[in-house]
Amino acid sequence: MSERRRHLLGLALIVLVALNLRPAIVAVGPLLTEIRGDFGLSGTAAGALTTLPLVCFGAYGLLAPFLRRPPRSETLLVTGMTLLVAALLLRLLDAPAALFAGSLFAGVAISVGNIAMPAIIKRDHPAAIPAVTAVYSVALTVGAAASSGFAVPVEKLLGGTWRLPLALLAIPAALAALGWLPALLRARRGDRRPDVDRSTTVARPGPEVRRAVWTSKLAWQVTAFMGTQSLLAYIVIGWLPTIAQDRGLDEASAGYVLALSSLMQAVGSLAVPVVARRFADQRPLVAAVVALSVVGFAGIGWAPVATIWGWAVVLGLAQGAGFAAALAFLGMRAHDAQIAAQLSGMAQGVGYVIAALGPLAIGALHDATHGWTVPLAVTTAIAVWLLLPGLAVGRDRAVGAPAPAPEEPATRASA
Repeated sequence: MSERRRHLLGLALIVLVALNLRPAIVAVGPLLTEIRGDFGLSGTAAGALTTLPLVCFGAYGLLAPFLRRPPRSETLLVTGMTLLVAALLLRLLDAPAALFAGSLFAGVAISVGNIAMPAIIKRDHPAAIPAVTAVYSVALTVGAAASSGFAVPVEKLLGGTWRLPLALLAIPAALAALGWLPALLRARRGDRRPDVDRSTTVARPGPEVRRAVWTSKLAWQVTAFMGTQSLLAYIVIGWLPTIAQDRGLDEASAGYVLALSSLMQAVGSLAVPVVARRFADQRPLVAAVVALSVVGFAGIGWAPVATIWGWAVVLGLAQGAGFAAALAFLGMRAHDAQIAAQLSGMAQGVGYVIAALGPLAIGALHDATHGWTVPLAVTTAIAVWLLLPGLAVGRDRAVGAPAPAPEEPATRASA
């Protein structure tokens, strides 16, 4: 196989995995009203369907740096995609426990892909990391948008229930597992790479590195930014279709609103690397993300319902840029590769736990107030608060950077 064909095949496999890393969560939103009706779920319980996977989204990121011998990236991807298939099928059983257990296992499976994929990109495409990462980000967005936009139409077209579109998601996940299986077998035989290839795994930082990150104020600010922007994103994923339906849209149109917002995230994401490369200070970028988020949430909640499509575009741009900025900060605010690996695990592991609180809290507020005014007011306030950690991490600093040497006194220097 020529080098070009090998490169294209590797890129196709990356896209195939990326397409599966959001639909298991996003497709639930447009179907949530039906799911609640079938099982008699409260708003809090319904919010837990998106909360449970998010709790586990960064689970492997916290675990990987402490493993003495982390698995190969190919092993992680095949295992993660296989677990995702099992989780998707488990949710089809006619029992609330299976529904919630499947959501939990889906989050674990996705966390494996979240962490393994950057290592694959760095190892297999070292000369095109920005371009391949951009393709990966767009594939994530397309997967989310397609699953939210087509969930209800597929259900209606095929005359099924909400279980049918969720079941169909197992097919691309199974294809991704099968697609990576030959690479896993070649790696195990030693045909694809040398036996010792440390770039295929996540390095295990020493205690000094872990201490430097976990006691760093800047690292916690990066984590707060990652967690808060993710919290806002998953409030949108979990509740935007329901809000749209309660404001008067039909079920299919509500799903299209979320799909439009998800598609616009690709535009916002692609704009961030250009800005980040040109300016050392990213605080103006953070301010723009916060401003767009506040305007978008306010429009979704209180502007005329006919304009909801425009506000979905605004929110999509804000959340795409916010997510891309959060990922960029993991590398830009780390002094070296080991610090970056530990910071990534910390920010994603803790950050997604923070994010998981969003859908659950908003569902509880909706139950308590019987409307969306208070939940959306709280969400808008959280968007404003994002400015605090954002301005802190926007400055050009690095976790683990050595302290500058003290200047010599003038008198001593003259001597």
